[in-house]
Amino acid sequence: MTDLDLYAALGVDRNATDDDLKRAYRAKARAFHPDTNPDDPEAAERFKEVSLAYEVLKDPERRARYDQFGPAGVFGSAAGGSYGDPFGGGLGDLFDAFFNGVGGMGGSSRRRRSGPTPGPDAEITVRLEFAEAVFGVQHKVEITTMVHCDECESTGAKEGTSPTRCNECQGAGEVRRVRQSILGQVITAVPCGRCQGFGESIEHPCPACNGEGRRRSDVSFTVEIPAGVDDGSTLRLSDRGPAGFRGGPNGALFVRLAVAGHDRFERDDDDLHARLVVPMTLAALGGSVNFATLDDEREIAIEPGTQGGTVVTLRGLGVPRLRGRGRGDLHVHLHVETPRPLDEAQSDLLRQLAELRGDELGQLPASEGLFSKIRSVLS
Repeated sequence: MTDLDLYAALGVDRNATDDDLKRAYRAKARAFHPDTNPDDPEAAERFKEVSLAYEVLKDPERRARYDQFGPAGVFGSAAGGSYGDPFGGGLGDLFDAFFNGVGGMGGSSRRRRSGPTPGPDAEITVRLEFAEAVFGVQHKVEITTMVHCDECESTGAKEGTSPTRCNECQGAGEVRRVRQSILGQVITAVPCGRCQGFGESIEHPCPACNGEGRRRSDVSFTVEIPAGVDDGSTLRLSDRGPAGFRGGPNGALFVRLAVAGHDRFERDDDDLHARLVVPMTLAALGGSVNFATLDDEREIAIEPGTQGGTVVTLRGLGVPRLRGRGRGDLHVHLHVETPRPLDEAQSDLLRQLAELRGDELGQLPASEGLFSKIRSVLS
């Protein structure tokens, strides 16, 4: 890695201007950004190389040392002392400084920028019907957010102009300060207050974005909702958040799902529960009944003598497992319905059945008359 050709990493020649470096960096960074290539370690490594190359070459002093001494001029000890290698180590330490932050002398710490700052994250809520959450759906989303400015190609500068190097930090994006401590001189670097750490000034801002390189716009796209999501689930869309300032990559968009309830089904993790009312005669004699599941209509067998509270399980008709294979089950809870009211013929039939079964019916308590109730109260 110490032999990395910074110009080759960006795909430019040694006479490239600052604008050439910036354009090359933006193109390479977008192509190899980890969010664009989540499962490609080679792309992540290329992104680090591109970011490192731009960090060094955009600084006039570092670029001059690199042109004169090669990689040792900025990564090794050829430039001499802590000035040539401000991180006190080789290229590995420099990478740590760019991507993870590094502690400085005297216990201080700083975080160096590794390119344009990504945009902030954002969150929206998407409402789904019960069946949409179970089976998945392609849901159209419409939001108002910050997008990259097409008119200035995210530079923030008016057409026909370009950003200029900041006079305060000379394009480095940071200002170094030296202070004395009991251990000697301590050098700290802070973002330049004049250019906010970008190393550039916009003399003629783009009228469309007012120099930000991004503007507010209405955006619509389709979100792929996977089968099996539940109420409160959150999806992370890594490149759908607001655009970053002056060419910075998009932040992430978090999609929070709000799932409506159902009038017949209740969900318990990957299983579904439903209630089915069956007549007393069907429960006693047995038979079958049609039941509408979320998939289709199924025939449920009712065994003779079925009691209320019996549960019939339909395997594989529940919710698809979000992080696994297959589906849960559908549990149908049977509720035996006692008929009412009964006409005289129906009552006679039930009395005959009771006699045949030897069931003791007993007598209904006689209703008290009005005068009986009065005497009971007064006594």
